[in-house]
Formats: sequence, structure tokens, C-alpha cells
Amino acid sequence: MIELVGLTKAYRARVAVDDLTVTIEPGRVTGFLGPNGSGKTTTLRCVLGLTRPTSGTATVLGRPYRSLRHPMRRVGALIDPAARHPARTAHAHLRALAQTNGLPVDRVDEMIDLVGLESVAHERVGSFSLGMGQRLGIAAALLGDPDVLLLDEPVNGLDPEGIRWVRELLRDLADEGRTVLVSSHLMSEMEDTADHLVVLGRGRLLADMPMADLLDQHAAVRVRSPQGPLLAAALRRLGAVVELELDGALRVEGLGLDQVGDVAFAAGVRLHELTRITESLEAAYLELTGDAVEYRASGL
Repeated sequence: MIELVGLTKAYRARVAVDDLTVTIEPGRVTGFLGPNGSGKTTTLRCVLGLTRPTSGTATVLGRPYRSLRHPMRRVGALIDPAARHPARTAHAHLRALAQTNGLPVDRVDEMIDLVGLESVAHERVGSFSLGMGQRLGIAAALLGDPDVLLLDEPVNGLDPEGIRWVRELLRDLADEGRTVLVSSHLMSEMEDTADHLVVLGRGRLLADMPMADLLDQHAAVRVRSPQGPLLAAALRRLGAVVELELDGALRVEGLGLDQVGDVAFAAGVRLHELTRITESLEAAYLELTGDAVEYRASGL
């Protein structure tokens, strides 16, 4: 478990994280989302003791990270995949981490096999591609078999097969009861991976809810009727937001599928279509963070 209570980090006049209170629970994959500069990486650095908060607390498993006796056995992290000596081989890099953290050296080969770096295990990491570096960073994060995992943009540079591998790995780790917190700018991938979402905007908490609940908040109803104007008027009287679509159908927000059907029945309106429309995570996220206008204007 990760607990943030009133976490604030300011750099002179700029507040990077603003009074953030949230609990990251074990047994699920929590997606950590927010625009560039929203405070995600600063928050992760505060959790790992790499940045000192201005106020508030960040604890892991009930304690500050710096007070953990064997931190790599409790917490695994990938913040900067380039944090390695370029002249070392992948095997030597992981072996050095194992030896300096009191971990079994046989874990090195296990992790190299797990992340698919067997063929390049004895090559210098300075020649690694971004994707290979990400795999090595994940191997390092898992080296201590930790209870808590924090990954910052772990799928950057990975091909589709690698992205799917990370998704399945995170799901397996969460199913084992571990705490998994992962940030990513790939919304479609996060939609397939995360159970729960924490969304930041300008350092402040915008959402802390299950994925399904966020998508439900941005769901709408599509309805077609030969008596569209009559139905639209009846729906608006109940406070619904009704928009006319290009094909003559109505897009209804603020009422559920059953409610729209009941309104149509009460008004004596015939229906030719009644469909629930769920927004993608990308659309819901952009509306939540205030970028919906640009999103829709782009035609995406």
C-alpha cells in the first residue's frame, strides 16, 4: 500500500504537487494519469525518497521509503530507465544491484529470462535501444520480488508485443496481491490494463476512482425517433443535455438508458434506436483535464 496525505511539493513559486491525499491499494493495477507537468513524476520521487516534500507525507507499507531496511525487497521502481552505467552488461548491472542490496544472485538470471533479454545479457547496456532499456529497468524493479511496484512510463519504446507483455505482467503481479502503480501516456493501453485510476491536473487530484466508474461518468445515450423534437423537449425538461447528431439521432447526457426509454414511453414517442455509448478512456481523460475542445476539434 502507498499512502499520500496532504503531499505538497513546491519549487519556489511553482507548486508541482498540491495537497495530494490518496491511497494506492494492493491487489489492483492503479493507473497514474495527468498531462505533462501535472506532478506525476514528482509524486513518485517523493514516494521513493528522491525528493523531499514541502509538506505532507508519503509512506509505503506504512513507513517512509527511507526507513525501509531492505527497500528493494519491499519496493521496486522504474523512474529513469537510463539510470545505469553504460559500460556494464545487463547481467553485470543486475548482479551489482543484487549484491549491494543483499539479494540472491540467482535472481539475476531469472529476471533476465522474465524480461526477454537472454540474447543480450552480456552486451553493454550503452548500446541498448529504448525498449531494451525499459526491459532492463523492469528487471531491476522486480529483482527483489517486491510487494510494491512503481513504474513511470514502462512501455515507452516497446513494440506491440512488448506492450502486451507488460500489460500481462502487471495484471499477474496485481493478482498476486501486490500494489502496482503505473503511469503511461498511452490511454488505450491503460484502458486495457488498469482497474483503478488516479488523475492529476496541475498537481491536484482530479479523480480517484475505478476505471469503470470514470467511463460511466462520461457515458451517453444515442436515440433515434421519427418524433425527435418532441423527445428532445421531454428529455430537456428532466435536465438532460441533448445534442442533435448528423444523422438525426439524439445524443443524451445526464440520463441513463432506462430513463431515456421511460421518458420516450411516457411521451408516446416511437423509438428506432436506443443505445448506450461509452467514451474511450482518452476522451474521458481529456474532458476531465480540460482538453476536450482540442480533442474534438482534432477529429480524433
